[in-house]
Amino acid sequence: MSSKLIHLFWKAFFYGLGAFILFLILINLGVFGSLPSLKELENPSITLATEVFAEDGTPMGKYYKDKGNRSNVEFKDISPNVVNALIATEDERFYEHSGIDGYSVMRAVLKLGRDGGGSTITQQLAKNLLDQGSKNFVRRFIEKLKEWIIAIKLERNFTKQEILALYLNEVPFGDNVYGIRNASRTFYQKEPDRLSVDEAAVLIGMLKGNTLYNPRKNPKMAIERRNVVISQMVKNNYLTDAEAAKLKVKPIDLSNYKKVDENNGLSPYFRDVLRTYLQAWCKEHKNPATGEPYNLYTDGLKIYTTINPRMQIYADEAVAKVLPMLQHNLSAQYDIRKGLIWKDHINVLEAAMRNSERWHNLEDDGLNDAQIRKTFDRPVPMKIFAWNSKREKDTVMTPLDSIKYHQAMLQTAFMVMDPITGQVKAWVGGIDFKTYKFDHVNINTKRQVGSAIKPFLYSLGIEDYNFTPETECQTSQQYFPGFGYVPARPDKHEGGSMTMASGLAWSINGVAAYIMKTVGPKRFAEYVKQIGIPTKIDPYPSMALGTCDLSLFELMWGYTMFPSGGFSTRPFYILRIEDKNGNVLQRFDTERKEVISQGTAYTMARMMQGPVDFGTAAGLRNRLGLSEMGGKTGTTNDNADAWFMGYTPQLMAGAWIGCDDRFIHLESGLGYGAQAARPIWEYFFAKVLTDRTLGIERQAKFIEPENMRKEMMYDYMNIEKVAPPGAEGGNQGNGKANQYLDTSPPTVPVDSKLSPDEQKVLQEANRTSKEGSVRITVTDADKKPQPPKKKGGFFKRLFGKKDDQ
Repeated sequence: MSSKLIHLFWKAFFYGLGAFILFLILINLGVFGSLPSLKELENPSITLATEVFAEDGTPMGKYYKDKGNRSNVEFKDISPNVVNALIATEDERFYEHSGIDGYSVMRAVLKLGRDGGGSTITQQLAKNLLDQGSKNFVRRFIEKLKEWIIAIKLERNFTKQEILALYLNEVPFGDNVYGIRNASRTFYQKEPDRLSVDEAAVLIGMLKGNTLYNPRKNPKMAIERRNVVISQMVKNNYLTDAEAAKLKVKPIDLSNYKKVDENNGLSPYFRDVLRTYLQAWCKEHKNPATGEPYNLYTDGLKIYTTINPRMQIYADEAVAKVLPMLQHNLSAQYDIRKGLIWKDHINVLEAAMRNSERWHNLEDDGLNDAQIRKTFDRPVPMKIFAWNSKREKDTVMTPLDSIKYHQAMLQTAFMVMDPITGQVKAWVGGIDFKTYKFDHVNINTKRQVGSAIKPFLYSLGIEDYNFTPETECQTSQQYFPGFGYVPARPDKHEGGSMTMASGLAWSINGVAAYIMKTVGPKRFAEYVKQIGIPTKIDPYPSMALGTCDLSLFELMWGYTMFPSGGFSTRPFYILRIEDKNGNVLQRFDTERKEVISQGTAYTMARMMQGPVDFGTAAGLRNRLGLSEMGGKTGTTNDNADAWFMGYTPQLMAGAWIGCDDRFIHLESGLGYGAQAARPIWEYFFAKVLTDRTLGIERQAKFIEPENMRKEMMYDYMNIEKVAPPGAEGGNQGNGKANQYLDTSPPTVPVDSKLSPDEQKVLQEANRTSKEGSVRITVTDADKKPQPPKKKGGFFKRLFGKKDDQ
């Protein structure tokens, strides 16, 4: 009887063993779900975030989705403290088994898991690679067998060190951070090869429960878990009792904690614009490993940009220094303070309410429009933007008042670039990316440019029409048949004249109109396109005053021709794109084309010193101690837009200030370009010039063409340095292009003096006019200015140079 039982036992055992082996074979063949192939195991496809770096290698941020926030690190770049803590805590016999630890499995079965589970580090890696973890017992049993199979394959195809690196790159830590590198950077702001024993123990301790043992959320439990890890390190001879005792009494230091997400980190506005570009780039480039287009969020690309971290920090500081003061003045204005600004703009508020998250959520809950609208008048607790360190504050107000409050915030755009290479060095697209996502720098964000466009017009006059800085220009309105007068209204400069250099320094609209009369609107529109600016401008005479809308990016592009010797240089912000293994996929470089002569560029660069020496931005160059620089202010109707564009021979920057709704604006001189935008530029350059590591020199000079060295420079010293009446206001009053579409005959002062030829023209015009009741008169403003004759010897007397005899 006993022999029969023994026989049946062994028969059942071998049948069971055979069935189990067959079961494993079926699992390996993928009958119960596909398993990674040997090739996939040799090249494991762990989801990796795309990383963005500044020009010096400083991490700026990442693009990832869900569990994609990972950054690979090699074993050699992981501190031994991390490895020792991991093995001591998770898998004491890691170096002794081949993926499955029989001793641990038996212990887990016999003690029902009371002394820990039976999974090895390799099995845990397999579990993560397979993305398993079912709660169903039968399914979990099959998953466990899959993990065993993959663990054995991993051990056969990878070294122990490679398995440890794979595991540490894959596992989740607290705060939705994946991988040891990200965890090290987030919690301690250091690379994983520099982690101390206690820091490593904190991070490894989180693997048991990344929320429960998160030191930021549960510091007490995190300390207890850290000390358990330290005790395990003592048990496995990685630490002495004395060392452990010292470490266990230390507090957890999270003073350097900083989690980089889309709302913080270096230049979030820039990273968002960069994301849009990279998404398009990925669609056009295929990953050779998959044959599919690159995935920005999972393929672990590395993007090296031109952003200079120090300049970016100074740019952010400049905005934070200037904007609160301007905002204080805007908020104190009567129409803003009393809410009168919204009287004629209820439609703006209605649109903002309907586009809000609150409206959409309540609409999903089944409320009708009237019910939803009432909720916007009920005070509720909320966070709103504020100019403090956190850029937010808690308050109680109605959602409608919140909309009014946030709409009435001044916005800004500030961009810095190398005008010679085109590399973008700093990018500030707004006042706070967390609250205001709209970027005001990029090429698609266009605002009316006002007088900031005048240097383009002046350079065309010099390049093609023989103007020089000392050419006398009329300051009167100019009449353009079919369009009317430019400027639309006469001002205090009517009837006079001044040199072109003075006209630029004081931003006199009449002078710009006079030059436009000479070059013609059509030629100017062609010239702007020739410079390289993508936005098409219509050939209206009013373009002389900047009635068109351009982006800061485009203005910067155009201004590069002045300090770079006549070359228009396209701004670019990516140096190279690499794959996850460091292979270069594409390099980016300078794109330049010559659009004006070196002589014209140099003349403009020196002439644009007028605005920053004694003109609309008087004293700027002197305050910064710069040997040479050029600059131009710009202000549009009602101060809706304030601009300052400026450059030295080595660096260029542009600033814009305004509200997203153009009817909200600063009153009086505070809204002028020199008062609102110029301070940002000045603060930034003051910081840059004192930072010797950046190499921006105060004594740098523009390169003077050889053929100009024997010519006379224009004598600024003889210019009247007192501002003409309304000079800064000359940046304003440009109006809109359609305001100049006046086809009615012009009227002029009755005391106009006409030559005999002009009298004949007048008589003929009146005789043939179909409008019998309208008489036409002609003034000097109607006569197209003749291009001045080229003069020799101009523009050196100001700077102390004398004639070369």
